[in-house]
Amino acid sequence: MFDANVPVHGVITINGFELWITNTVVMGWVISAILIIFALIVRFKLKNFKERPTGFQNAVEMMVDAFEGFMKANGNPAIAWMGGWFFTLFTFILLANITGIFPGMRPPTADWPLPLALALTTFFFIQFSGIRYRGWKYVKGTYLNPHWLFLPVNLLGELSRPISLSFRMFGNILGGLILVTLMYQLTPFFARFVLPIPLHLIFDIAFGALQAFIFTVLSLTFVGLAAAES
Repeated sequence: MFDANVPVHGVITINGFELWITNTVVMGWVISAILIIFALIVRFKLKNFKERPTGFQNAVEMMVDAFEGFMKANGNPAIAWMGGWFFTLFTFILLANITGIFPGMRPPTADWPLPLALALTTFFFIQFSGIRYRGWKYVKGTYLNPHWLFLPVNLLGELSRPISLSFRMFGNILGGLILVTLMYQLTPFFARFVLPIPLHLIFDIAFGALQAFIFTVLSLTFVGLAAAES
């Protein structure tokens, strides 16, 4: 049967406070390490890039050009400097979502705290962009409209964005994980190497990429709207 509990690999106690090293934490470290190593490789190879790209250089430039086009098509030009963050956000979520294709591995995004943490980061950038580009006009129009008495209601409305972002991705990834796990449990051993493959392709790869795309687009849209002049 599917185990809803997130695997715990260890517990670190600091001044009586327990820090649980869960599967989500470990996988987050692994994915972050992969992205850092890839970034370092690109940085070291950058000095040897040629005018006519080939091989690795061609692949890197294709990714950069594709995401720059994505930023121009979906984002506010004022926040173009955040492109690096949104590219990192997309690749991190994509790698996290598709880890389910490996037997015995649980996608870290199937644990709600990780999607929530990413969504709260988006919430921070929304507030940062709004205040940076619109100042008091943003604060007044967002939280004190039509009257300061509506501050609690407006604050709840703003907080609903990261909550809905996190639950959307969490629900889809967890649902796919449950279905794939049930397929393994109900399938005879000799057929487990064939029958679950379509589900992996659909839920781990297709849905995983789709959820990474949706999360990034919505985050980019929210941040861009906050920075836009009303």
